[in-house]
Amino acid sequence: MKGTLYKDCAKKLVFVLTIVVTMAFTSGILAAADLKDVKKKGVLRHLGIPYANFVTGAGDGMDIELMNAFAKYIGVRYEYVPTRWNDIFGDLTGEKVKPNGDDIEVVGQVPVKGDVAAAGITVLSWRKKVVDFSVPVFPNHVWLIARANSPVQPIKPTGNIKKDIEAVKNIIAGQPLIGKAGTCLDPSLYGLEKITDKIESFPGSVNDIAPAVIKGKANLALLDLPDALVALQKWPGKIKVIGPVSGRQDMAVAFSKDSPQLREAFNKFLHKIKNNGAYQGVVKKYYPYVFAYDPEFFEKK
Repeated sequence: MKGTLYKDCAKKLVFVLTIVVTMAFTSGILAAADLKDVKKKGVLRHLGIPYANFVTGAGDGMDIELMNAFAKYIGVRYEYVPTRWNDIFGDLTGEKVKPNGDDIEVVGQVPVKGDVAAAGITVLSWRKKVVDFSVPVFPNHVWLIARANSPVQPIKPTGNIKKDIEAVKNIIAGQPLIGKAGTCLDPSLYGLEKITDKIESFPGSVNDIAPAVIKGKANLALLDLPDALVALQKWPGKIKVIGPVSGRQDMAVAFSKDSPQLREAFNKFLHKIKNNGAYQGVVKKYYPYVFAYDPEFFEKK
């Protein structure tokens, strides 16, 4: 009798603990970190990934400095939270998603680990269904690159971006091409899978695409503006830009859709530092040559 009673109590205890743990986990998933929540906690958790000069991996970077300054602007402490490209939006929203063209599929629930995501994130249609973006922080273009000694020659710019993209696609047709699925370097975003069936999604970090091209592991690859600027500066004379695959894109800071006030506070902060020149100073520190590619983007307004 006592044994049966003990077993029943133990089962009830396990059941109660399971509910408590589940509720705690779910609460962590669904918790919205809006401005008042961030101020109450006293810390801004910045989700970042080492990528180009936005997050260098050495404790600095353009987005590191911007998020540090934003934390001070709203009166809280800054904290860097490392993540990965496959996890960054789940760590921000609590929902792990899988892109499918311009659409998404929710594939699981995960704990929320950060309040804001900033790592040179390009605004894409499928991403806008997952998060809300700030006003643009940095311009982007996706280019086709090759080794400097490749027989493939850069196109002659016409002044018409559509004609230039078409010329680049003619070069890509039927050729092996490296991209990166799930990022702005995904060839399917630009219809490239329709002109070549020799597409490979790069298995490593996007930071390693340029070195792979230089080492001869790929002849043609997609690379975006910030990464290309870093690569051209780091390995001068080793790669060349063939031409554009996309028109102008925007990079921005990502926020949970449950954080409208935090997003609005960042937009006001960015407007302030653009007008007083502090923003341009940070950009110049990490991307000194970008002003030549898109000077209008960095004008004070």
